[in-house]
Amino acid sequence: MILLYIFLAILLLSVLGYFLQEKLIFKPEKLAADFEFKYDSPFRELFFHPEPGVSINGLHFYRDKPEGLILYLHGNSRSIKGWAKYARDFYRYNYDVVLIDYRGFGKSTGKRSEKQLLSDIQFVYAELTHQYPEHHIIVYGRSIGSGFAAKLASDNRPRYLILDAPYYSFKKVVERFLPILPVSVVLRYHLRTDKWIRHVNCHTYILHGTRDWLIPIRHSEKLQAINRSKITLIRIEGGGHNNLPSYPEYHNFLRDILKY
Repeated sequence: MILLYIFLAILLLSVLGYFLQEKLIFKPEKLAADFEFKYDSPFRELFFHPEPGVSINGLHFYRDKPEGLILYLHGNSRSIKGWAKYARDFYRYNYDVVLIDYRGFGKSTGKRSEKQLLSDIQFVYAELTHQYPEHHIIVYGRSIGSGFAAKLASDNRPRYLILDAPYYSFKKVVERFLPILPVSVVLRYHLRTDKWIRHVNCHTYILHGTRDWLIPIRHSEKLQAINRSKITLIRIEGGGHNNLPSYPEYHNFLRDILKY
């Protein structure tokens, strides 16, 4: 009888997890269509249309004679309204920066799925290559965006790939918090960074805090072990999951990569 109750409990949690995972994984901030962005640095608002009825909103911080472009793929919360504050970490080194909101975030529209999100990001990248040569594009992925960034870099040839607090695979993150669930069956977002990073041709830089409780640094250590000659891991001592920009080591790394 106890085993039956355990089975029913796991079944109920699995059903709830399957149907509620969108709300558990993504924490978007939605913006009105007429919301006006305001920043001190020069920028323009972008709209991409990967398919009929879908609009992907972005911000483009630009310089007069940029050294290149950073395509910034943000984490699972908020919108580019808040994430845009990190653009200055890049444009101060004379790089253009483009940030985009995923479907359902900010002003972006459309129904989400892993396939659709990856397709949207590829569409945006292809559009940007009309303005920037690929060897001048750096793809930066933060937290959940690190999986999207790895897939993008595996299918294209950017100058560098930078992953900020990445996961080995999204499935591994979920299994850590819900070990009793059949995650492989329930989860609709697998985001196989471990699989995609094997096909990235450019050098990959990983930044990870040593005290990241959400995605422990062992995820990045396992990613680096896949190809140590092409993957560099920068450990931010004492860094957590959401505070790496508060550490001088983080900015020293960006300076070394972008300025020289």
